[in-house]
Amino acid sequence: MSVSIVRLPSLDLVRGFVAVGRRMSITLAAQDLCLTQSAVSRQVHALEEVLGVKLFARGYRSLQFTGEGERLFRIADVSVQQLQDVIGTLDTRQQRRPVTITLSTGVAALWLLPRLSMLQDQHRAIDVRIAASNRVLDLKAEGIDLAVRYCSEASAPPGAERLFGEHLLAVCHPSLTVTQRESSEIIRKNVLLDFDEPRRPWMHWSQMLAAAGLSSIRPRAIMRFNQYEQVIQAAVAGQGVAVGRVALIEPMLADGRLVALPHFKVNHELDHAYWLIRSPSEPHRDVETVALWIKRESELLLGAMETRLAPLSENEIPKKGPVPKANPPRKR
Repeated sequence: MSVSIVRLPSLDLVRGFVAVGRRMSITLAAQDLCLTQSAVSRQVHALEEVLGVKLFARGYRSLQFTGEGERLFRIADVSVQQLQDVIGTLDTRQQRRPVTITLSTGVAALWLLPRLSMLQDQHRAIDVRIAASNRVLDLKAEGIDLAVRYCSEASAPPGAERLFGEHLLAVCHPSLTVTQRESSEIIRKNVLLDFDEPRRPWMHWSQMLAAAGLSSIRPRAIMRFNQYEQVIQAAVAGQGVAVGRVALIEPMLADGRLVALPHFKVNHELDHAYWLIRSPSEPHRDVETVALWIKRESELLLGAMETRLAPLSENEIPKKGPVPKANPPRKR
């Protein structure tokens, strides 16, 4: 038979009893509770008086549960532990809540991850959790704070903030363009690295070649990948020529890991772009800090993209100079 809530002993008394039961020592329990031994001893005696039973059999420098004490400890210990666990998750002073960001695997690998160290340097007290997925996740249901999504303006939810648009360039390792001056020659002599994603036809080589008037040119071969970051990894390794999404590969163009082929440039500015989306849930204070950081990084990227995408001369050829060595494919 249960007692009413008003007749339950004070939590302080139960906590003192559980601390003693866990240690089987008044001295050690007092250390755990940051109390004096006499204060803990008084808590145990007070609980025994409330219940009207002895909970411990006291011997010379020893404690043992009575039958009633053991029954109470089995339940009280579990209940106190559950309170410790849930309060630990609610107490933001003890545990910082991370800012969770979702974005596609390609955008995570190529855009966010290379920049994360800068976020950590600027905001050392903020924890970040990356939820990379090619699915559109429900931010509220999944406990996600921010999303960077690639979609059309019509598909962007209310409140979404545009970060930057989509610009495409043909790119490859510098070693592939040193002796090849004509676009048709580059296509004929190289492997094309294609992003095998039916929902993104504008990223396919077929459209890039059509835009350059080279649809009739047959490449040496075509390698297709279903993850965009794999396309770029293959290009950096010197495996072939890729359709580069400038927003994601600008650092690789800047440091020379990749070079752009001047006759292949397509803007897909009008439809799809990258958008910052906030969860409808009430944000905690670090979310806005990370959102502002993403927007600042996007502004810096926009400046670099504007310089990169300045009109290229018809006769512009990559300058000769030291060329990084690519890892050639192994011959079988």
